[in-house]
Amino acid sequence: MKFIHIYRTAFFTLRSRKSRSALTILGIVIGITAIMMVTAAGRGAENLITGELGGLGAETVVIQPGKEPKGPSDFAQALLSDSIKKRELEALSHKQNVPDAVEMSPEIFVSGGVSYQGETYRATVLGFSPQFMMRNLGLTLASGLVFDDSDVVSKAPVAVIGDEVRRELFGDENSIGKYITIKNKRFRVVGVYEKKGQVVFFNVDELVVVPYTTAQTYLTGTDHYSQIVVRASSAEVVERMAFDIKRTLRDLHNINNPTDDDFHVETQQGLVDQVSTIIGAFTLFLTFVVTISLVVGGVGVMNIMLVSVTERTREIGLRKALGATNRDIMLQFLTEAVLLTGVGGLIGVLIGSVLSYVASIAIRSFSGLEWSFIFPFTGALMGIFVSVLVGLIFGLYPAHQASKKSPIEALRYE
Repeated sequence: MKFIHIYRTAFFTLRSRKSRSALTILGIVIGITAIMMVTAAGRGAENLITGELGGLGAETVVIQPGKEPKGPSDFAQALLSDSIKKRELEALSHKQNVPDAVEMSPEIFVSGGVSYQGETYRATVLGFSPQFMMRNLGLTLASGLVFDDSDVVSKAPVAVIGDEVRRELFGDENSIGKYITIKNKRFRVVGVYEKKGQVVFFNVDELVVVPYTTAQTYLTGTDHYSQIVVRASSAEVVERMAFDIKRTLRDLHNINNPTDDDFHVETQQGLVDQVSTIIGAFTLFLTFVVTISLVVGGVGVMNIMLVSVTERTREIGLRKALGATNRDIMLQFLTEAVLLTGVGGLIGVLIGSVLSYVASIAIRSFSGLEWSFIFPFTGALMGIFVSVLVGLIFGLYPAHQASKKSPIEALRYE
């Protein structure tokens, strides 16, 4: 019997039982839809994070204290490390040590809120150079000015704030020249950033930037930096600059073996690769978990196919009496199972794509994130392949049972 005849027979048989066929493939549709949404979310998250990392520019290098984190304990150790201080900054600032560096700025993370006349706002407080940020993150001022190197040297209590901070603390009142309080220390507002939103790892509108020396002296009470951000003359020399930074710090810390480094240097491409690897692994894990639902759907397909075999016993006997072989009967029912799950896979891909697209619009609208919808071709191909595979695996037993039926006994079946 030609396969085209087997296919047409299977197709018309399934079409004559529309309701049963639809309910049978429901589990497959749900499973494939979930796979599509997980993979689309993974691609969207990867695109968002790598885009944010790229906001610093491919020519940017970040130096952080502690060993490069490989696990939760390493992250804790890095947070407690104090290996990056003023002497490291001075050594890296020497042109003979790092000739490709154009500019650099230490960064201090400060916890706590900001207040003004009884109003409190939990802002992101950084000890940093606002000039460095404006040049490298494309920020502009809505009003006022930014503090300069003389304010850093004198540890001046001045601050540049984001638009959301200004709105929450001052409302319609002019904020320039007013004093805000951070950890019982008063800071004079000298500038306000233009509304910008999310850039890299923080929201510019929620920022309060003070001189890093002031942050160390009055807010954290530490003599080390959270990190140092260095900009190279071009993206092409980043790897060479990273090598010079490591060599300079190892000489300064008397380190001969790279495994003993008490610091780690990250390029933007390295961060992008790390994020892509982590998100890829997480997406694969979630996809594996979701695939379990396909097994449940496959069991449902097998159950319905077994019922169908019982109901169509006389049909099987009649076809065998007319010359159909065991192989023909087996292919008939196996084709029906594959058609069911394959169609379920295609429907799941379509529904998953539509829901993922709608979700991306909702995320952009309600969170303000630049979340983009990227059709996951890999997820679509994997979904269709898995759905067909489920049909083959779970349709094999019912098809085998149908092919074993005796034509004489089958014709006697009522």
